[in-house]
Amino acid sequence: MIEIPIYNQAGQEVGKYQVDEQKLGGEVRHNLLKQALVMYHANKRQGTVRTLARGEVAGSTRKLYRQKGTGNARTGGIRNPIKVGGGHAKQKRPKDWRLDMPKKARRLARDSAILAKLQSNEVCLVDEIRLSEPKTRQVAGILKALGIGRTCLMALAAHDPTIERCSRNLPNARLTTVAQLNAWDILNNRTLLLTKAGMDQLLA
Repeated sequence: MIEIPIYNQAGQEVGKYQVDEQKLGGEVRHNLLKQALVMYHANKRQGTVRTLARGEVAGSTRKLYRQKGTGNARTGGIRNPIKVGGGHAKQKRPKDWRLDMPKKARRLARDSAILAKLQSNEVCLVDEIRLSEPKTRQVAGILKALGIGRTCLMALAAHDPTIERCSRNLPNARLTTVAQLNAWDILNNRTLLLTKAGMDQLLA
């Protein structure tokens, strides 16, 4: 069992929370995490680059000048790759870089990422997040009170448009829901901020 403290919005400890490691897979599966990160990274590649071959650029196919007698190097048409504006010798074509993983493997990788954060003391648990007014400084004040100074992934139990509007202007904070958590987002942020309801939903 891993015991983590529960804080309120003012940064005061108000309780403890017990997390059963077996509900998160029991151990951190590093190979599965590596596979998941490679997949998410590859899926961000667009692969839409395309260059023209010599048969696709505009221009005549006539030989520029006779083969011998001019003192120039022998050459063919103006569309060959060594000419300015000619086609590419090894042209690039669109390519799909996407990879896939089974849904159960993605969930297990997510659980391993959360367990790794728990073991590294990089999970912050708050009882609830309530804003007295829809202002960005409210969310910034909560993060400051909790001692979060670097990148933070805030995971709520359900989507809250007010909190989303107040946090999207913070450069080091990113908001999501527990249902949308994935290994890429968890490991790309230093701190994982969860509400107590969100942690209950995650472990359930």
